[in-house]
Amino acid sequence: MKAQRKDMCSQLLERCNAEGEAFLQRILTGDESWVHHYDPECKAQSMEYRQKTSPSPKNFKFVASARKVLFTVFWDMEGVVHMEFLEQGQTVNSERYFSTFRALKLRRVGHDKDSILQHNNVRSHTKLRTP
Repeated sequence: MKAQRKDMCSQLLERCNAEGEAFLQRILTGDESWVHHYDPECKAQSMEYRQKTSPSPKNFKFVASARKVLFTVFWDMEGVVHMEFLEQGQTVNSERYFSTFRALKLRRVGHDKDSILQHNNVRSHTKLRTP
């Protein structure tokens, strides 16, 4: 797997050197990460009585909620192109990737045929369907 990544990086570098900025403009990068929800106390909830001479309390603790979502984001040379959240309990499968790539295609009208997608989080058993 490492050898394949190294070879792919070498090929991308060669193409970048040969094609210049036009090549870089075609690259679309994607990544995913689990995002946990935190519910910080509001200022009114965390207020407490204290004397003027006592130091102010530090409010830095957050109360973690029971929710987390999978955050997926795609960006190109100019910034974020598409982002979405997958709620806990839903699964990432070929149908989900298909709908994500369909949304990307709609947002990159005129660039969809020549785009180079870098997104290495697809597991081999979930990427069977091709549009």
